[in-house]
Amino acid sequence: MTQLHDSYDLAGLTLPNRVVMAPMTRVRSNPEGLATASTATYYAQRASAGLIVSEGVHPHVEGQSNPLTPGLATDEQAASWVQVTDAVHNHGGRIFAQLMHGGRVGHPDNTGGLQPVGPSAVAAPGRGFTPKGPQDFPTPRALSGDEVVEHAASYGEAAARGIGAGFDGVELHGANGYLIAQFLSSNANLRTDSYGGSIENRVRFAVEATAGAVEKVGGHRVGIRLSPDSGIWGVEETESRELYLALLEQLSPLGLAYVHLEATTDDDTLLALRKAWDGTLIMNPARPGGPTPAGPEDARRWLDNGADLISFGRAFIANPDLVERLRDGLPLAEADPATFYAGGDRGYIDYPTYRA
Repeated sequence: MTQLHDSYDLAGLTLPNRVVMAPMTRVRSNPEGLATASTATYYAQRASAGLIVSEGVHPHVEGQSNPLTPGLATDEQAASWVQVTDAVHNHGGRIFAQLMHGGRVGHPDNTGGLQPVGPSAVAAPGRGFTPKGPQDFPTPRALSGDEVVEHAASYGEAAARGIGAGFDGVELHGANGYLIAQFLSSNANLRTDSYGGSIENRVRFAVEATAGAVEKVGGHRVGIRLSPDSGIWGVEETESRELYLALLEQLSPLGLAYVHLEATTDDDTLLALRKAWDGTLIMNPARPGGPTPAGPEDARRWLDNGADLISFGRAFIANPDLVERLRDGLPLAEADPATFYAGGDRGYIDYPTYRA
């Protein structure tokens, strides 16, 4: 029986356990999108995870979703991550960068005046974070055909910068209503060209972005995160199960390190996707916005259902030693939601280990 603390061979990268630190936005970069010394401390504190997936890192200057989020869109931003990857490796860890293009989920105040872009000129519902406080999402500029190719290629270019900065791999953020998910969508994507309409067309951007990253750094260094039926930021998907089965079929020949699924839909669909994907599967069992973070029982259930690795999000915020607490049956500390996106070191690098 697979155990959470068994080792695992992830495409040649040896993980000492099957606990993955899930990507979580923490808005702690500097205004230029550079990782900081505190970023290095934060991830190094959690290096006992089998694998860390970083917070969302924008691969293109037009892809920044929130203020004070770091990037891999420029060489300067990439150089700022070296201190982070060095710190994680020096503490015995492994880290992938999550490449997150916000698409229509953004605001000109976050990108130096650049208009958000998307598959179509359809605004996301709700309000987003900006330096001036919450503001309505503007209508994005619909990408031209040539621009679609450019933005798909940006994932590969950022992947190359990330590997150059010392990351062990990259994860494309294809979930939670951001750009890849917008192309998969049937209400955010109203295109009539080869990137919209049919299932075959709607998965094209995701496949091309992933293939571009594989071409740059190799499939063993590339994963993708997906959230079927999440509804986050107003994204809807018709024929959802068929859509994601078609996507996995096209991703399969690329030799990816893993697919990372969120438990955003019914278990039957998730199990169908597990059956269809014969590679490594990371499962994040916590429902987005749910009242409690995922725990050991959730991990056990999904390991029994065929997941290879289990990712934990909120539990890692207040428990830098989460792996040890899970292993030894120790109580978990609760994080303070008021500091999730507050900036500064409080609620970021000041949570103690259990032994401390």
